[in-house]
Parts: sequence; C-alpha cells; structure tokens
Amino acid sequence: MKFAIKVAYDGTHYRGWQTQKNGISVQSVLEGAAYAAFGKKVNITASGRTDSGVHAAGQVCHFSADISVPAEKIADALNFRLPPDICVLKFAAAPDEFDSNRSAKKKTYCYRMYVARREHPLKSRYAVAVHPRPGLKLMEEGARLFCGEHDFAAYCASGSSAKTTVRNVYSVDVKSGLTRGSEDIEIEVCGGGFLYNMVRTMAGTLLFLGQGRLTLDDVKASLDTGNRSLVGKTMPAKGLTLESVDYGFDLFGAE
Repeated sequence: MKFAIKVAYDGTHYRGWQTQKNGISVQSVLEGAAYAAFGKKVNITASGRTDSGVHAAGQVCHFSADISVPAEKIADALNFRLPPDICVLKFAAAPDEFDSNRSAKKKTYCYRMYVARREHPLKSRYAVAVHPRPGLKLMEEGARLFCGEHDFAAYCASGSSAKTTVRNVYSVDVKSGLTRGSEDIEIEVCGGGFLYNMVRTMAGTLLFLGQGRLTLDDVKASLDTGNRSLVGKTMPAKGLTLESVDYGFDLFGAE
C-alpha cells in the first residue's frame, strides 16, 4: 500500500534531504525511524531534494509498505522515533499512481532576511541579516521580471544535472514586517520546479537590486543572456524554507 506524509524539519544540522555518505540527512533519519516503527526497510521519496541547511515546513513524501500499524497511528509511531527537529505533520493513504516528486504541480519556497548590522540570536537560525536596507519597491519590480517562463541558466549553480534550465515561475511576492525591533523581508516564490540554488540566487539578486548594486536592466539581461555576472550572490541556505507542495487535489484532507 502507498502512503503520503507531510514533514517539517529544521535543516540546520542535516546534509540536505537525500541520504549522503559523508553526513546525516533528513531522508536517512526518517527511514531509520520507519524501520524502527515498522520492523522493515522503507524507501521514502520526497517531492524534491532540499540542500544542506535548508528547512521545510511542508515537505511531502511517499513510501510503499505492507505494515501492521493502524493508519491513524503511523504519524505518532514515526514521531516517537524522530528527533525534535523533524516532525511528521500529516499522514494519508495515497493513490497507487501518486508520486510525491513527479505528481507535484507547484512548489512554494520562502527566503527570509531581516535588516540588521548584526545577527539576532532569535532570528539567525531561519533568516539572514542584511545591511543596508534594500528598497522594497525596486525588489517588487524585480520580482515581477522573474514571473513566467524564462531560461534561468544564470541562476543555476554549477553541478546541476538538469536537462534544461528553462523554468516556469508562477509568482514572486516580496513582503515585509517588523518583529523584535528589526524589519523582516520575505521573498515567496511559487513555480513548477526549480534549479539547483535557483531560489537562493533569485533572493540574492533582488537584495542586490534593492541595495542599488544591480539594475532592473541587469536582471532582464540575466534572463535573456544567462550571464552570471548580472545576478546577485547565492544567499545562505539557512534563510530558505520549502513551504508547501501542491498536487492539484486535497491529498491530506482539510488543513
């Protein structure tokens, strides 16, 4: 039988989602918990691989297993064996044809930063301190340039195995607010799929644009030419969170 789970994790101490030879991954810890809970090896597939240090609020995974644990107890059985920085939020029986990666229609990521000269100990785990303050209006104008189907070659880190660098971005929203005495800036990106480090580089480009280190013409040209010198830096992993994965149907029931 096939099952789906929604998982949240703090990626700080993990070498990303996928099992690695040189460190602990979220996948290996989840599969270890499943083995302890079900008494058999279970291969767990995610909607996509998050990089080392990246977080997830709504990663979706699937696995197939013949298990005796009652369906309503599976999330609790896994969570009992998981560390505090990984949690199974939702569980559901999935259609046989469901694949958490191939069936995904869109994914939403959020990059978080805050305006400060120094790292704030209660913010720095999930967001990056930036200074000087970027202009939000310019960031919003730049964000609109990313929407639609473009060649994001300039935003893809080396080492990618992608067959094409063309991606369709559905929306990019820049939001701001005030917490703990400093301004928070969130860049929410929704698309059909993303290249290696693409969202983090988009965030760095919008930051540079807002700080006057790049122009709107630079951003346009980066999409037209693939010229890496026209984009901002790849922002640190800790500011990025996979927020949600949409499959076009109600996989887990009412939220």
